[in-house]
Amino acid sequence: MTLAAWAVHANQSRGRRHPEPLHRYRSEYARDRDRIVHARAFRRLEAKTQVFTTRFSDHFRNRLTHTIEVSQIARTVASALGLNAELVEALALVHDIGHPPFGHAGERKLDELMRQHGGSFNHNRHALRIVEQFEQRYPDFPGLNLTFEVREGIVKHSREYAAKEFPQLAEYLLDLRPPLEAQLIDSVDEIAYNTADLDDAREAELLDLNALREDVPIFGEAYEKVEGIYPSTREKLKFNEALKYVLDQLVTDLIETTGRRVRDAGVSTVEDVRRLPKRIAGFSEPLSVRNAELKRFLFANIYDRPEITEDRDRSVRCLEELFGYYLDSPGSMPESHEEFTQVDPRHVVVCDYIAGMTDQFLLRQHRHHFGSPADTASVPA
Repeated sequence: MTLAAWAVHANQSRGRRHPEPLHRYRSEYARDRDRIVHARAFRRLEAKTQVFTTRFSDHFRNRLTHTIEVSQIARTVASALGLNAELVEALALVHDIGHPPFGHAGERKLDELMRQHGGSFNHNRHALRIVEQFEQRYPDFPGLNLTFEVREGIVKHSREYAAKEFPQLAEYLLDLRPPLEAQLIDSVDEIAYNTADLDDAREAELLDLNALREDVPIFGEAYEKVEGIYPSTREKLKFNEALKYVLDQLVTDLIETTGRRVRDAGVSTVEDVRRLPKRIAGFSEPLSVRNAELKRFLFANIYDRPEITEDRDRSVRCLEELFGYYLDSPGSMPESHEEFTQVDPRHVVVCDYIAGMTDQFLLRQHRHHFGSPADTASVPA
């Protein structure tokens, strides 16, 4: 497929931290994608909760299946826009690799704990540490030695960073926008988890279909259309078809709006994209409003339900107690992590150790040290 002029071309990559010879038949970004898929941290996503745990059903998304769905949508958007689909796929597959146990609830707690010691925690910056330091697969270099564009996209796909506040990220062109391949990941991520969370909520029998149709117009209109076409079809199949329409509307709007903004901005190279005053990948204003309505519904009717919050809060308390235990108990972590405390402050190593845990491993560790039951967690994505 011919790439657009404003796409990232692999032969123009800024390269890897440790130079390597080119592969005979794989592009640089295809190699990055494959390295991510084979990483231990990527495999651990299977045991990190997205929203619902298996106490409701065996069919719910986890972090890994969510990541696969993001990748599938992202490749579609990239292809429609003439962007580098291999780079987009690599970024989609790596975008959640830095998530700690218990999703954003766990991330907020780790950040709170780290701020008590003058630090902070962010899953995107942690993902960069994973691919740069913690993954050990090659004899010639630490980490995965990913290309600059993938490393940049890991940290910049969803936000900007002030150079003065984050001097450790200075190499990632903080005064410039990321390429479109990175910019679209955040919107695709929202499409994937908003629609999937509705599907999983229905599977968990926590979804009020009438309230959804009334409070979320983008779904209500889609469902009405489906009922007109399939009046005698089972409700579950009507729901599935309506949700498909919602996903299609969001993806189509993302493609069309981003393409229009590219043309309006007059960009003709990836450097033009980088030098724009703001990001241009995203939804139109009307679809942004509708997507926001969907998100509000999920928080009000799903994420904040007692069935979700009770497990979430209990699990996060386990994380906090385990953080304190490891911090105050030299020798309590595995030997390799204890050795890291000779180089980094102990609270940083403790944070890294906990962030790498799966949900159930953390709960087992808590039960081992505190004698508490290993309850399963259910947390917002």
